[in-house]
Amino acid sequence: MKLTPVSERFILHWGEMGSRWGVNRTVAQIHALLFLAGRPVAADEIAETLALARSNVSNSLKELQAWRLVRVVHMIGERRDHFETSKDVWELFRLIVEGRRQREIDPTLTALRDCLMSPELDQEPKESVQRIQETLDFLETLTTWADEMLRLKPETLTKTLGIGARISHVVRRTKKQNTTATG
Repeated sequence: MKLTPVSERFILHWGEMGSRWGVNRTVAQIHALLFLAGRPVAADEIAETLALARSNVSNSLKELQAWRLVRVVHMIGERRDHFETSKDVWELFRLIVEGRRQREIDPTLTALRDCLMSPELDQEPKESVQRIQETLDFLETLTTWADEMLRLKPETLTKTLGIGARISHVVRRTKKQNTTATG
C-alpha cells in the first residue's frame, strides 16, 4: 500500500500520541494505518507499508486485539488473516475508554475501597482518610458519568457535548462579568 503524505503524517502523529498515552508507538501506527485503510489488511502488507519487522507487526496486532480495537477478518480465496478496525470514531473512543477503565480506573477504585476498609484506617490522619474518600467519590462520580455518556448514541452524545460546551462558555462569561463588576 502506498501512503500519501497526509496519511503518512497522520500515522506518524498517531504513533507519537500513542506513546504519550502509554501505548507502544508501533501499535498506535498500525491502528492508524488500519483506520485510514478502511479495509481489511494482511499483516505482511502492514509490515511492508510501515517498514516494520513482521514479528513486531504480529505482536502489535495481538495487543490491538486485546484492546478489541482490531479484529481478524477472513477473505475468500486468502489463507492469510487480514485485520481491520472500526471506521467509526465514536466506537473507537468507546472501546478505548472501556479498555482504560478496566486496566486503570477499576483497579484504582478497588485499591481506594480497600484502603478505606483497612483495619489500620484508624491509625491514619483524618486528613489522609478524607483525601482518599474524596478521591474515591470523585472517581465513582466520573465513572458513573462516563457510563451514562457512553450509553448514548453518537449523535446524542455529540449534541450533549455541544450543549455542555455552550453552558461552560456561558458560565465562564458570567463569572468574568461578575469578577469585573465586583473588582
